[in-house]
Amino acid sequence: MRIDAYTHFFPKKFFDKLMEIAGDYKDMGKRVRSLPALYDLDVRKKIVDGHKDYQQILSYPQPPFESFCKTPQQLDEMIRLCNDGFVELCDKEKDRFPGWVAQVALGAPDAGAGEAERAIKNGALGVQIYTNVLGKPIDSPEYLPFWKKMNELGKPIWIHPARGADTPDYPLAEKKSLYEIWWTLGWSYETACAMTRLVYSRIMDNHPNLKIITHHFGGIVPMLEGRLGPGNDVMGSRTSDEDYVALRKSLKKRPLDYFKQDFWADTAVFGGKPATKCGLEFYPLEKIVFASDCPFDPEGGTMYPRQTLEILDSLNIPKADREAIDYKNLEKVTGVKLVK
Repeated sequence: MRIDAYTHFFPKKFFDKLMEIAGDYKDMGKRVRSLPALYDLDVRKKIVDGHKDYQQILSYPQPPFESFCKTPQQLDEMIRLCNDGFVELCDKEKDRFPGWVAQVALGAPDAGAGEAERAIKNGALGVQIYTNVLGKPIDSPEYLPFWKKMNELGKPIWIHPARGADTPDYPLAEKKSLYEIWWTLGWSYETACAMTRLVYSRIMDNHPNLKIITHHFGGIVPMLEGRLGPGNDVMGSRTSDEDYVALRKSLKKRPLDYFKQDFWADTAVFGGKPATKCGLEFYPLEKIVFASDCPFDPEGGTMYPRQTLEILDSLNIPKADREAIDYKNLEKVTGVKLVK
């Protein structure tokens, strides 16, 4: 059995409401509205049925709730509508969708702690957040209630990159990112940046029971092992106005070890075999989960499940290791038996 740990979908009632209040959102909104497999359950079921011994874990895609909800009350209502929609959908379609990931909003008054607990009690495998909150880093003090709650609950956190064209690549010269660089390169940077902030802010040290699943094999992290390793071993030697040496020495372990030991990563790299091999070499086997990012591919949902599986098949991974990647690692990190 192969369980796709990171795929995206809109529950119907939620999607209808989203189109009513934020149907014109930009950038990823254009992409989202063009993919029936994101909101049409019949289309999605055909994709799943097109692969043997294959199931999907469902999670919310875009946009971040903080970007379109006008009040805390609306934020709470929309989050609950989304999560309750996943409960209903997965209860009816367990054979195809054996689990779901709750969406929480760090921008909520309690940083999403209450909804995280409620959703997990309702059956969520874990929760999803984004790499920033309207431009604020996720290690900001105001979000500590969320990290504390997830440390208590012991359930995994799926981290999804968030960045739009309104984040310029050259802020002194331009007002927006050109050529979709905000997505092509920016999302991979966003993921690595969020992971690094969690390490150096000591959120990982102070909350040792956190379980974080990063999307897209952790973005650019695997190919930057030299910078994160030997490069970060001398962090502070390049900075004059901050005592980063003292910060580095105050951490409980070597910076690189956090990236390798304290984060999980999925195999969703848009069909890139070199990226897949790099991720497999960087992360320990037990930290890797199979995912395709369905339906965000040029074919609208059929290409990446197939292509990701073909790449993994071509690498001649030992059977026991492959089973770990395909579903056992996900079962361990969630604490839920998914394969019956």
